[in-house]
Amino acid sequence: MGKIIFYEDQNFQGRSYECSSECPNLSSFFSRCNSIRVECGNWMLYENPNYRGYQYFLRKGEYPDFQQWMGYNESIRSCRLISQVSSSRLRIYEREDFKGQMMEFSDDCPHVYEQFRFHDIHSCNEFEGHWIFYEEPNYRGRQYYLRPGEYRRYSDWGAVSSRVGSFRRVREFY
Repeated sequence: MGKIIFYEDQNFQGRSYECSSECPNLSSFFSRCNSIRVECGNWMLYENPNYRGYQYFLRKGEYPDFQQWMGYNESIRSCRLISQVSSSRLRIYEREDFKGQMMEFSDDCPHVYEQFRFHDIHSCNEFEGHWIFYEEPNYRGRQYYLRPGEYRRYSDWGAVSSRVGSFRRVREFY
């Protein structure tokens, strides 16, 4: 189970909405989101309805303004509770359609270039677990949530470029 509370104003003020499951369109519940409390679970938030636009990974904690979750603006229009899995395994490739050099990971990678010797990831196979890709090293920049499956090109995980600087497993932090 998860629980997240969205607030229209900073510092947990204004109209609020409590959510405990995924929601493809939050637009009718609040007009803007400037602070969030995550009571339980790991969540992926999206700038636009239907899990589109900028993505933000949040775990249990308090976020008094949108900059605390590395937000680009005060727009949160959909959310997804991320379920916990016991193991994680991911293969990344230097080219589209699982071609070129490949490397397999089962743990976090704070700096892709140091491990993989490439700045870009063009495709990946996610066998187990849930992962977050970040554009910059050390888990910074735009974020992309990946569930188990095949991603033949970077646009399949919602990215606008193949630049991946770091990635980490989603683990439970209740």
